[in-house]
Amino acid sequence: MKNPFMSMFLSGANRVANTARGYATAAVKREAAKNTRQMTKVWTDALLPGAAAPRRKKTSRK
Repeated sequence: MKNPFMSMFLSGANRVANTARGYATAAVKREAAKNTRQMTKVWTDALLPGAAAPRRKKTSRK
């Protein structure tokens, strides 16, 4: 015989667990993307030192 209260409890518990897993997965993906951007910048700056220097915008005088 099925227990409807146990079924409702487990459905709620699964919803909470899946939500937490989704937040954790998103946080890990954001951190990985940030680390990838940082590492790409480090390698680009190391291999192309001139490209790393910010360029100044020329102001037009009238």
